Amino acid sequence: MVPGYASPGSHNSGVTPAPFRRPSFATAMKPRATVRQTALPLGPEARPKFGGGGFVTALRLRREEVPNFSAYPFAIPAIRSLDRLELHPAVTFFIGENGSGKSTLLEALAVKLRFNAEGGSRNFNFATRETHSPLHEFLTLERKGHFTDGWFLRAESFYNVASQIDDLGVNYGYGGQSLHAQSHGEAFLSLLANRLQGDGVYLFDEPEAALSPQRQLSVLTLLHRLVYHRSQLVIATHSPILLSYPHARIYEFGEHGLRETRYEDTEHFRITRDFLNRPERMLEILLGEEEADLKSKERR
Repeated sequence: MVPGYASPGSHNSGVTPAPFRRPSFATAMKPRATVRQTALPLGPEARPKFGGGGFVTALRLRREEVPNFSAYPFAIPAIRSLDRLELHPAVTFFIGENGSGKSTLLEALAVKLRFNAEGGSRNFNFATRETHSPLHEFLTLERKGHFTDGWFLRAESFYNVASQIDDLGVNYGYGGQSLHAQSHGEAFLSLLANRLQGDGVYLFDEPEAALSPQRQLSVLTLLHRLVYHRSQLVIATHSPILLSYPHARIYEFGEHGLRETRYEDTEHFRITRDFLNRPERMLEILLGEEEADLKSKERR
């Protein structure tokens, strides 16, 4: 870890992050010796302050109005434990396993902000199939100021949004070329670079699905540009690269409910770090356990 670096959850605290904690499988691996590099000025004192937009300061679940916490989506542990959730004025990340509720809450936030449930801006009004939950009906948003731009990006329905853009004949606002004429990753970057103007609220659901690691690094710089131009972003992601963005707050969704965490403490960071440190040993453990399981089934 570079000295002076503070995690997204503690940028303003000035407290040195706690040492890394390895996952359980790492006890079987001896870490390689590392070469200490010259400390780079990456701490919060070396960066300008990026306040972002701060248009939505918090969201609150009106628990007293929920008819049944045993029904979807309120039965999801993270949603069931939701009371009031403060958002970072620049970037808030939602992380967690599939089915943990991060996309469900992001979708509800989008609908509450009058974005189209399948994606796009607040001017889009189409529905291929209405599948969004009623969660938005029970949310109250605490807001500050008004935003002039916005976008809800859903990786799973980006094709439908691209088709809508073609139907409307507004490709000039997206780089001048149909998004269908580009790869998934190129189309997303074209959207990010050409359509999103700043002074807005941008909601991204797993944007890394279309992006190579190199492209994800490019997205970090574009996110930084949007934050500089008074924007607020809420992003559901599995990407340890995107999660590294410093002016951010990270919320983890899981069986425990919903809690704030630091970048270095996320499973995304720890597992990726440990795998890249010792890929041979990691594969030996993982594949060895699988082979043992297969052989035991063959003997039955």
